[in-house]
Amino acid sequence: MSDIKKVDDFLTEAKIFFVSTVKDGDTPKCRPFGLHVLHDDKIYFGAGTFKEVYKQLEENPKIEISATNGEDILRYYGKAVLTKNEEVLNIVAETLPEIMDAYKQMGGEMGLFYIDDATAEFRDMFNIKESYEFKY
Repeated sequence: MSDIKKVDDFLTEAKIFFVSTVKDGDTPKCRPFGLHVLHDDKIYFGAGTFKEVYKQLEENPKIEISATNGEDILRYYGKAVLTKNEEVLNIVAETLPEIMDAYKQMGGEMGLFYIDDATAEFRDMFNIKESYEFKY
């Protein structure tokens, strides 16, 4: 199993994970996410281009994702790269058409991003068990 697949599998097991961005220059903002797609060895995340989280990533791409499966913790952090990937958008449209429709009705679209210069730490409460770096 590849290292990035380990990260994706952990996010799938957790179901809900938390995305932290920087708001107004230096204030952290955290919100729950569930959407992620592993494609071409990158994990893509999606958010409406009209949403505050997407706008924050445009201004400051620093990001951290935290997830837990009840015992273990994943910290996945680095720089968000905003991108358009039609293949991934098609996957999202097939699996979650209601989100794509809702975004269209709100006058927006699905914005995608992945994390570059990334570190993934698999840990317990006290120690890092495994750590991986990803550069694209």
